[in-house]
Amino acid sequence: MSSIFKGSPYRRPNDLEAGSSRSVHSDDEEQEFSDGPFHITSTKNAPIDRLRRWRQAALVLNASRRFRYTLDLKKEEEKKQILRKIRAHAQAIRAAYLFKQAGERVNGTSIPHPTPAGDFAVGPEQLASVSRDHNFNALQEYGGVKGLSELLKTNLDKGINGDDPDLLKRRNAFGSNTYPRKKGRSFWRFVWEACQDLTLIILMVAAAASLGLGIKTEGPKEGWYDGGSIAFAVLLVVVVTAFNDYKQSLQFQKLDDEKRNIHLEVVRGGRRVEISIYDIVVGDVVPLNIGDQVPADGILISGHSLAIDESSMTGESDIVHKDSKQPFLMSGCKVADGSGTMLVTGVGINTEWGLLMANLSEDTGEETPLQVRLNGVATFIGFVGLSVAVLVLVVLMIRYFTGHTKDSTGRREFIAGKTSASNAVDGVIKIITVAVTIVVVAVPEGLPLAVTLTLAYSMKKMMVDKALVRRLSACETMGSATTICSDKTGTLTLNQMTVVEAYVGGRKIDPPDSSSELPDTLMSLLIEGIAVNANGSVFTPDGGGDVEVSGSPTEKAILNWGIKLGMNFSAVRSGSSIVHVFPFNSDKKRGGVAIRLPDSKVRIHWKGAAEIVLAACTWYHDANDSIVAMDEEKMVFCEKAIETMAAGSLRCVAIAYRSYESEKVPTEEEQLARWALPEDELVLLAIVGIKDPCRPGVKDSVQLCQKAGVKVRMVTGDNLKTARAIALECGILQSDADASENNLIEGKDFRSLSDSQREDVAEKVSVMGRSSPNDKLLLVQALRKRGHVVAVTGDGTNDAPALHEADIGLAMGIQGTEVAKENSDIIILDDNFASVVKVVRWGRSVYANIQKFIQFQLTVNVAALVINVVAAISSGDVPLNAVQLLWVNLIMDTLGALALATEPPTDHLMHRPPVGRREPLITNVMWRNLLIQAVYQVCVLLVLNFQGRKILHLDHEKSIEHANDVKNTLIFNAFVLCQIFNEFNARKPDEKNIFRGLGKNYLFIGIVTITIIAQVRLVSNLSGWHLCYRFSFVLQSVSCCPGYYCGVLW
Repeated sequence: MSSIFKGSPYRRPNDLEAGSSRSVHSDDEEQEFSDGPFHITSTKNAPIDRLRRWRQAALVLNASRRFRYTLDLKKEEEKKQILRKIRAHAQAIRAAYLFKQAGERVNGTSIPHPTPAGDFAVGPEQLASVSRDHNFNALQEYGGVKGLSELLKTNLDKGINGDDPDLLKRRNAFGSNTYPRKKGRSFWRFVWEACQDLTLIILMVAAAASLGLGIKTEGPKEGWYDGGSIAFAVLLVVVVTAFNDYKQSLQFQKLDDEKRNIHLEVVRGGRRVEISIYDIVVGDVVPLNIGDQVPADGILISGHSLAIDESSMTGESDIVHKDSKQPFLMSGCKVADGSGTMLVTGVGINTEWGLLMANLSEDTGEETPLQVRLNGVATFIGFVGLSVAVLVLVVLMIRYFTGHTKDSTGRREFIAGKTSASNAVDGVIKIITVAVTIVVVAVPEGLPLAVTLTLAYSMKKMMVDKALVRRLSACETMGSATTICSDKTGTLTLNQMTVVEAYVGGRKIDPPDSSSELPDTLMSLLIEGIAVNANGSVFTPDGGGDVEVSGSPTEKAILNWGIKLGMNFSAVRSGSSIVHVFPFNSDKKRGGVAIRLPDSKVRIHWKGAAEIVLAACTWYHDANDSIVAMDEEKMVFCEKAIETMAAGSLRCVAIAYRSYESEKVPTEEEQLARWALPEDELVLLAIVGIKDPCRPGVKDSVQLCQKAGVKVRMVTGDNLKTARAIALECGILQSDADASENNLIEGKDFRSLSDSQREDVAEKVSVMGRSSPNDKLLLVQALRKRGHVVAVTGDGTNDAPALHEADIGLAMGIQGTEVAKENSDIIILDDNFASVVKVVRWGRSVYANIQKFIQFQLTVNVAALVINVVAAISSGDVPLNAVQLLWVNLIMDTLGALALATEPPTDHLMHRPPVGRREPLITNVMWRNLLIQAVYQVCVLLVLNFQGRKILHLDHEKSIEHANDVKNTLIFNAFVLCQIFNEFNARKPDEKNIFRGLGKNYLFIGIVTITIIAQVRLVSNLSGWHLCYRFSFVLQSVSCCPGYYCGVLW
């Protein structure tokens, strides 16, 4: 616990914990770095044994409440067992169908005729027997995918009609792509869990006993006050606690629904439209690209090098290649490579994925390092509080049974042999009640839950700021980030690309879409290369109107350029057949396609990074419509053109082709799938420069990060010169002087370095160009070894390892693939770097809010414990009774957490360096504030306890009991008001102006107002319950003075 209660600078230079890399250090080494069960470097991949270890070490009086929002380890094991059972069940069904098919082939039995379903000639049962059971014979009987599409009234090229009546018919016949979700816990379930608190159970038993004894001795009219008031206070704590937990549960459910709502493209009416995964229907035609999730069960229509990761369904890590012999696609699987289109044949509960999800309940619990550390703090304080409570119990018991405890009239409460058993039991119950209530106040159950509260609040507000949190721990970890490795395209730039420069036929054409300057053959080849070597599409409405272009931003820019040159996309695509496709690869930086022309000739088109494609060109098509050898002069001219465009922050793309002998093309499907497209002796057609302007305000965001001690690094697949120009424009590089070799590096140079050299270079580098996803991973590992807390942005499937390895993985919501999103911690919904900076602010706000709550709660702990201990030992009585302490506990735990844990972030947070992950939770400034406040409150309240009657001129009162009631009520009121004023101090622990920004925090103002009103009502209207004495306005004003001076103490 020493590191928790020790002041230190904001960041330690040798932060072993921050620097330990999951891919480098073993679990044993991680344990070596930790100081105990409550120090877990990162919960992202923490082993179950370590998570179980800190739970066993925690002092917990209400496990269901304390661990409400941590990972349910038992449920995690149950989930794995359910997965295994469902997978085994599916495999057994498939095996049975294969056995049945074999028997049918031997006996000559045919597949039963399809049973109609509504307006369709096939029903969901027959479709399930085909797709879910991988029944290839049944598929062949139905006429393959084409025959099945006819039964489903689907055009394989244009998709379904897609109007509302058509969609309704399909949902009625085959169901919707949803599955029954297990209901979340009801409010009454949370009430039940709150009632399981051990201390509250003891208090309820004490209340029942006190109620019975009170009615017996004083009669039903007044005898129920003591027991009834304790019961009411316990009930109030239970209801407020349950409501707070229930509200957070609903918030997490809502965020979970957002995570599940994937958006994807389908082909309807001949055009690609984006819809929610829940809106997919049987008969839809779905394009699949690398990184996509298969949204439903289906049959492959066509594919090129399509490889599917089925591990989520089968448990096997092997990648399965799909073709006409293995056409079955399972919902929930991921596209590992290639591309294709599928016909949807099963949705929702009619799929294995739907069955799986319907049997699994989403666990909203998750570990966060701060939660674990705060459980350590709570355990430490709890042991202290428990010791104090036991001490008070022992002292009061000894004083009571030795006759040293006197009532308000000065008579001894217990006289051996004379005091009745019922009176003795009543006295013991009151003593036990006080001791148990001290435990309630002393054990800060609200401390770990304050993390969940502030995280839930932050997650909700971050959604407004276009950031969807997938892992709770990422919120707090982002506050410690020391460097952000950002993509260029779409994150620092707008992702709105247009072709602004073009070199065609060996010369520059201006404007770039001037087709009149180009010869016919060159134009034909160029348009063919643009149309067939594209993963996007062009839709021209039948009745005229604007052309709709879909695809990646780069694809759209080139397709739009082709349209301006006169390209008829559908005519060019239909004029040839695709033989084989090499999808764009982020390692090779290029993609190609082989096509067969009507005269049976084969042509291969390539498109990719300009300097890479240019290096493979030995010819070029000149302006005279001739193919000319690429001499050194022309090569230098093209390289110069690329450098000039790159220096102007343009993305450079080259388009080339080559002819190929038809007889050399593999004829068998398996050989064709493994065929490597020839990429030498290419003929250069064009080099284009694509402009992607910087996002407005991105320079200010980068500067804000730099002021906050967070270094921004650009990692891009673009040309290094393009990256340099954008970096200067964005402010990552301040000037041309910064754009030196130390700050710039190419991916191939970085990966060729040794591990130690890589770490040294990583510390200095600001821009990495022509990087592969593996280069990004190496950079992350090197930075983490140097002690950095690394945030990484990524959008591609191959970015998944870097996103997983980083402390915080940030996937792009618009351009990001599903694989990238699943490996991320936070999804940036608008792909904007400014949103990344907002996440940093929120991360720092989480840590700051927790510190505020710790300062506030520990002050209450120290003051309440000291006052009760001193009073109990010195006089045998405590000034704060059970009900009053329960009210203080409610203010301290639930209302205090709600007020302080929901403070919005301020600019002040970005004017300080990042907080090291081993930074003590209680800083020197907090210790100063806490101790001064606690000492002040203890001194004032002890003075009131021992000299209160004298100060209030109550020494001459006829009734000593009345005088003590007035004094104790003054102490209670002053104590509560001190906490209310202390909440204002806790808002700004390191600032003098504690009221700054108060007007914007309506929740804080509302909670403080409610607390004050409730306190006034408590001391004014409940005097008959023996809880306190009814105050006059003068005494109310007097009790405000300690609280006021508590607020202005410094």
